[in-house]
Amino acid sequence: MVKPIMRDPLFLVQASQDANAGDMQIAIDLLDTLKAHEDSCVGMAANMIGVHKRIIAFDNEGEYMLMFNPVIIQKSDAYETGEGCLCLPGQRKTMRYQTIKVRYQNSKMQMRVKTFTGWTAQIIQHEIDHCNGVLI
Repeated sequence: MVKPIMRDPLFLVQASQDANAGDMQIAIDLLDTLKAHEDSCVGMAANMIGVHKRIIAFDNEGEYMLMFNPVIIQKSDAYETGEGCLCLPGQRKTMRYQTIKVRYQNSKMQMRVKTFTGWTAQIIQHEIDHCNGVLI
């Protein structure tokens, strides 16, 4: 189900709790909401739909992907960029990394580790920031 976008900065700066198998409906709602905003958004975290759970959904080179409890475990090649967010107006400068390695659980709650680069890596970093209560 498509959910309204949370725009309250006081809510968005709170760190999210770990997700579990019982949070699958949240992930489905997150994916539905991302798809509904595909013209202006390439990734979302659960707090963007009002739920403090560590779940992200994003466009992974043309296919949507879900991650539960993502953590960046390695990063390299820092660069500065400007980013916008569906939750807040305007753009802000931030530091990102060209290559990241992420440990996460898939929708079956199986632990995975994967390396991402470029635009996809930037999206994931933005959404993990949301999970950590960091606004960009």
